[in-house]
Order: sequence, then structure tokens, then C-alpha cells
Amino acid sequence: MHLKTTLLGTALALAVAPAAQADEGMWMPSQLPEIGPQLRAAGYQGDPAGLADLTRAPLNAVVKVGGATGAFVSGEGLVLTNHHVAFGVIQYNSNPQRDLIQDGYVAADRSQELPANPDFRLRVTTGFEKVTGKVLAAARGKTGRAYYDAVDAAGKALVAECEREAGMRCSVANMFYGSDFYLVKQLELRDVRLVYAPPRAIGNYGDEVDNFMWPRHSGDFTVLRAYVGPDGKPADYARDNKPYVPPAHLQVASQGVKEGDFVMLAGYPGITYRHRTAAEFADQVQWRLPASVAVMRQLQGVIEDAGKADRQAAIRYASQLQSLKNGIKRYSGELDGLRRSDAAAVRRKDEAAMLDWLGTQPDAAVLRPQIDAAAQRIAEGSATRERDLLFALMRSQTQLMRSALTLQRRAHEHAKPDAERETGYQQRDEDLIAGMLRQAQRRYDPAVEKRLLSALLGRYQQLPEAQRVAEFDAAFGRTPAALSAALDRIYAGTRLGEEAQRLRWLDAAPADLAKTDDALLRLAAQLQPALLRIEAQQKAREGDLLRLRPAYMQALVAYRRQQGRAVYPDANATLRVSYGKVTPLKARDAVNYAPLTSTAGIVEKDTGTEPFDAPKPLLDAIAKGDYAGYLDPASGTMPVNFLSNLDTTGGNSGSPVLNAKGELVGLNFDSNWEAVSASWMFDPRYKRAIHVDMRYMRWLMDKVYPAPRLLRELGVPAE
Repeated sequence: MHLKTTLLGTALALAVAPAAQADEGMWMPSQLPEIGPQLRAAGYQGDPAGLADLTRAPLNAVVKVGGATGAFVSGEGLVLTNHHVAFGVIQYNSNPQRDLIQDGYVAADRSQELPANPDFRLRVTTGFEKVTGKVLAAARGKTGRAYYDAVDAAGKALVAECEREAGMRCSVANMFYGSDFYLVKQLELRDVRLVYAPPRAIGNYGDEVDNFMWPRHSGDFTVLRAYVGPDGKPADYARDNKPYVPPAHLQVASQGVKEGDFVMLAGYPGITYRHRTAAEFADQVQWRLPASVAVMRQLQGVIEDAGKADRQAAIRYASQLQSLKNGIKRYSGELDGLRRSDAAAVRRKDEAAMLDWLGTQPDAAVLRPQIDAAAQRIAEGSATRERDLLFALMRSQTQLMRSALTLQRRAHEHAKPDAERETGYQQRDEDLIAGMLRQAQRRYDPAVEKRLLSALLGRYQQLPEAQRVAEFDAAFGRTPAALSAALDRIYAGTRLGEEAQRLRWLDAAPADLAKTDDALLRLAAQLQPALLRIEAQQKAREGDLLRLRPAYMQALVAYRRQQGRAVYPDANATLRVSYGKVTPLKARDAVNYAPLTSTAGIVEKDTGTEPFDAPKPLLDAIAKGDYAGYLDPASGTMPVNFLSNLDTTGGNSGSPVLNAKGELVGLNFDSNWEAVSASWMFDPRYKRAIHVDMRYMRWLMDKVYPAPRLLRELGVPAE
């Protein structure tokens, strides 16, 4: 077998990669015609070739919602996604006087549908075009930062051209780690409203106790509606906007699923790492996961302690706390799974065998030096990994600090032509920046933010000298006492806690921003040179990895193809399709799980105390037993959740689960504890996805928290 060393050769090899077993693979829609025979053999009754066309049903009904997935379920813009995906929308509309988190919400009519937070977006994919040659044309022959900048500039030019069409949000997706690039075109809908949300004790029944666990009994769903302006084009929220008419919508199935039934899922999985190097596997197990869990637990403790004494703070940080708890549980499960499967050793053995095989191939002399160089650049990134983790969390886990850093970076970028500005700070990003600044008001408490920063920067102060940064030491000192005094002074001297002030600085000239006496803005200006310097170093390393990783991928793909193993690109937030069956789980010795749960389990778990405090209307409805039209015929019970062996990861939350006819039978919301590590290593024995059964959703909307108007719109009238 001769390995082609050109990127074109690599792309052709990837395009004809053989299919995996039915339960493995997050397939690009363009790959589905190739695996058509496997899809049909598994039970799919539609045309596999039709799934490659993103402008046709059912895939054109699947949308990106925030950082996850949803689907249109009516011709008037109704969108179904998870309760936890829309949790920020629910929290945004909540306060101590009207707590939608606790009580849920049912809009009486369209005039009562509530606006989402300003930066919440819904995106409909309308195009997916390979642009590898255009992206890499100017990069060839370059290295390091120059390679990165050439790829970045080409991508921005393609995005700018794509976004000349009003209402479009475009991006360039990197497939197989720099081997291929695709231009993704999405219609961006900015007016999204809350229509129906169950109470917390249904939408998040079991909370972190049950998170990533089976059996589950959660009604993790929420209904939103997308709106457009009177002219039918994307628009900001306005009372006279009208519902968006989607190109297609999914039909909610009238019949449910049973064990062994074919199911298929379409969604936007976030990131997987299955094609990473053995060294990266080892780093994930030995340092990154344990370190991330430790610092996130500390932040969780800060928010929980504050919320015990202040209900307003608890509401403002509810979404952030939920995200932290989910991340902790996920990372802990991932670490447990990777250790249980000895993933680092397995990957090391597999990589060694691949490199030995490569040594027998004609192109080894070309590919092996690039593979070794990539390994060196990966290793260099470990030198500052602790600092980099803390600095990333400093931005993502704060509101005012994040706002100040964003405002100063925006001023810095606006001195450049728009095409040369950093991604996230171009003209196309202005609405998102403004939305972030507006919503900060409802997610901020000064005492909580200072404690969060104290936790993160306190850890920074303990780092070895080689990871210290002069600007940070000058701003915060080198002792806990100095840090505390600095934070008190800074937050006492800022007015960024006022929305009007944040928006004022958004509109201010950079020269005026430079002269501000606001303490937090001055701090951000002081830190910015260090953050830019660190970013430049990271981009130089990333540029080399963009250039060098394709050699590793070319060898790995060829090696796995000759073994008949699955070859699909790691997930990267682009639309993917998985397929499999409703499947039980043998979790460990003598522990076997059935694939469907019922309302009986809700009662069995109920303690009356959070997180197992099922609402009285739900318990009363269960006791009444009015399940006509919803019962599972095989068991005679009212289904709640079900298991499948579909291949999923983070970002697949809210993904629609379809039956063999393409009808909506479930809503993905979780994975089992034994399979959380599937983002790195797929194990068919344990990988399961957890879904809300649509029969449970329909029953809740019919008998428990009635919404007959919505059921009619969904095409499934009350029984």
C-alpha cells in the first residue's frame, strides 16, 4: 500500500473510509451515502443519499441552539431542545417574585412568549462546502505563526464573502486536524422566545445525583419559538416580529420505541478527541481532568455558599452553577472511564503499532519527521498548562472581569482593518458582544465575582516562577492578602456593574477608553499586553500543529482503514449523524439495565427533598394513572426515558432522535457514567445515550401542565 503525501490524496482517502459498526460514528452528512447499505441494514427506511443534502428534510429541521442542538417541530417556528440547554433563557426571565426555574412556564398565547437573553442564538445550516484548497493556498511553505495567520486570513476572507448575504453566520470548520476545511453557512435567528418549560423538579429531576446515571427519570425538554422581522428576515427582538417559517419540521411520532428498534440522531456534537496522540491521551488522564475537576469544584463551592444566604445571588448564578456541576460530573466520569479502560496505555500501544507499520511504507521518510515535530510542539504546551487553565477560567467564569477584558480587547482590535481583527472582535461580532454586556447584569453579584477571582488568582499565586506573569503579579501582588486588597479596591472603583456604563464604553472611542478612571477597565488595560503575548505564543504553536498534524492523521487513517476500522472526523460542532438501536446496558458484573424507564421510577425515587422532589401535580397525575394513548404496549407502563447505543458527546444535548421513518421519538440529553469517556475512546460495550421519550413529553403537556394549543401545533392533539 502506497501512502499519498499530498493533502488531496489524504482527502480522497478520508472520503472513501469504510463504515464502522452501527453504533459507532459521528458521520458527516456527506459520508452517509457511502454507508447507505449499513444504514438500510440497520433498519432505516428512508433514502440514505438524501441525508447528504442539508437543504432537505429531515436534516434541514435540525438546528444549532446556543452551544447545543434543537429541532423545528412546527411550521411556525417551534423549536424543541433540552431544559438544560435553554436553562439560561429560563434563568434570564426569573427573579425571586417570578421564579420560572422552580415553577416552570407555559405561555398562554404567543403574546406571553418571553424573550431569550440577548446573546442567545439559533442557527440553521444552509450550506456546507469543502474549501481546503482556498484555505491552504497561502499557507504552504510557511511555519509557526505565519502558517496560522495565513489559514486564519483565508478563513476570514471566506467568511466575509459568505456573510455578504444578510442574516447569515458563516464559519470555517477544520476536519481531521488541518487536513480538510469546510465553509459552513448558517441562517442566524436572533429573536428566540420561551414558550414552555417544565418546573426544575421535572426538567432536572435528580440533578447531579442522577446526572450521567441510568436509570433516569427526567423531563429534560423545553419548547422555544424562533421569530423574524415583519419582512421575514432575521431581526432583534421586537413585539411585532412574526414566527419564523422553517424549511421543514419534524413530526412527533404517535408511537414510541421498544428494545431493538432502529434510531438515528442528528445534531451538533461539540468536540471529540479520538484521533489525538498517545501523549495527549496521557496528559488528559494524568493532569488535565484531575486539575479541571479540582478548580471547578472550588468555584462550585463559592457559588453554592453565596446562594445559601442570598436568593438573588442563587438565581443570578443558577445557570453558571448548573454548568459547573455538569462539567465536574462529566470530567469525573471521563477520568473514571479512561482509567477503567486503561485508555492511555491502549492508545500508546495502538500508536506504537501504527508508527511501526508506517516504517514499512514508502512515505515514512516524509511523514515521520512531521509526526515527531508535532509531538515536540504538543509537549511544549504542557509547560504553562496550569496557568493557561486558570486564565481561561478567569474569563469564562466572571461577568464584569470578562466585560472589561472584552472592551479593552475590542478597542485594541478596532485600530486594525476589520479583516485583520481577531475572530470575535470583527464587525460581525458586535451584536454578540453587546448581548454579552447586556446580560451580565442578570448574572453578576460583586461579592460572588470577587470570591471567584480570589479562588482562581489564589491558585495562580501558588504556581512556580516559570509560569508567573509580571503584569498579573503587579496587579494582584504575590500574597493572598495583597490579592484580597487589590480585588476590594478594583471592584469598589468600577461602575461596570451598571448596564448603561458597560454599553457606554462599548460606544466610546478607544482614546476615551484609554483615559478612563474606572478601576476594572484600567486593570484590563494593564493585563492586556500579557494576554496578547501569551496568545501570540499559542498561535505560533497552533500554526505548526495545523501544518504538522495532517501527517499524523494521514498515517492513522491509512493504518485504520487497512484494519477495517472506523474513520470519521472528530466532532467539531458541525452537523453529524449517528445511528443504532434502543439497547439495554450491562454496566458491570451482575448489573443489567433495561432500556426504558417509567413514571413508577419517579415515585420510587421521590423523597420530597431536592433533587428528588417531584411536583405535586406530577405525583397526582401518576397516582390517577390517566395514561390512555401514551402507554408502552410491551410493558404496560408510562415511559419516561430510554437508552440507545447512539454515538454522542457534549453538544448533542437537544439532538432529535428519529425512528426508522424519520419521526421524532426522543430528545437526547445525557450519556451514562460508564461511557462519558467516549469523547476520547469509544467502547461499544458501555456507550449509551439517554433520551427523553416523546410519549412522556406529550403526556406532561396533556395531563400535568396542560398546553393543548401547543400539542395541536405539534400535530399530536391531546388524547
